[in-house]
Amino acid sequence: MKKILSALAATAFLASAAYAAEVQGTVQSVDPATRTITLEDGTSYTADQAVDLSTVVAGDKVMITVDDTTTSAVEINKAE
Repeated sequence: MKKILSALAATAFLASAAYAAEVQGTVQSVDPATRTITLEDGTSYTADQAVDLSTVVAGDKVMITVDDTTTSAVEINKAE
């Protein structure tokens, strides 16, 4: 039974990881009202409610984790 649960847990973890992509870029603008972040290349992403946009400003270099199934930004980190 433990082997089956371990296998199911590992499969669920790998399946969830398969639906995320990472995008790097420089922020062109942030619109808190629509929760939209636009990069300098013109690509826009809508941030999930859990993402804190208060620390992201134009000019920041960021790494955005995007949920491939919804195209929503699920995490935004400042890049080095």
